[in-house]
Amino acid sequence: MSRVLLIEDDIEMQNLIKDYLSNYQYEVFSFEKPKEALQALEKESFDIVVLDLMLPQMDGFDICKEIKRKKDIPIIISSARGDIGNKIMGFELGADDYLAKPYEPRELVLRIEAILRRVKKEEALKISDFYIDEKNRLVKLDDYEIDFTKIELEIFLYLIKNRGKVLSREQIINSTSLPPDTKNRTIDMHISNIRFKIGDDSKNPKYIKSVWGIGYKFI
Repeated sequence: MSRVLLIEDDIEMQNLIKDYLSNYQYEVFSFEKPKEALQALEKESFDIVVLDLMLPQMDGFDICKEIKRKKDIPIIISSARGDIGNKIMGFELGADDYLAKPYEPRELVLRIEAILRRVKKEEALKISDFYIDEKNRLVKLDDYEIDFTKIELEIFLYLIKNRGKVLSREQIINSTSLPPDTKNRTIDMHISNIRFKIGDDSKNPKYIKSVWGIGYKFI
């Protein structure tokens, strides 16, 4: 179930949107005061924000800017300020869509669905022979799901995101949740396990190449 952060000070409108989205299996967390919404955003995970502009405490554009500074999360502006100047400003600040009130709630559902489909498609990457859905911690090779441990997945993702670069063991340690005092041989063991799971040969590597005296490179 996708989680929607709704920032709307009109209680009647807030309840209307919340009830309507709930009918489409969205979990809606609604806030009248934007500062409380920003605090919730710090503590919890949301899939999309529906944001009014005319709010107490802060202007909606300032909130939009603050949200984009804190999180990479899509925003739909829902506002009675429907002139072209406000729309341009909203998009320039990073809003993904802009709905001018009044509108049919069904249109909001369609806009949310379209944005979340796009985000999901962007999150799922095809790199080399691998299909990677980082959000769901899924890696496939030739439609076969690879059973990585948490640390193996972190190392694999770090290598593949930096493909073509030589990465030292220290860089790998510092870029994962491994303890800072992790020994080099521990990294070598994890790499060996990753190679085994993706069918790579250390002597004739297709994916992960050892760079003597330094570390590894995804080729």
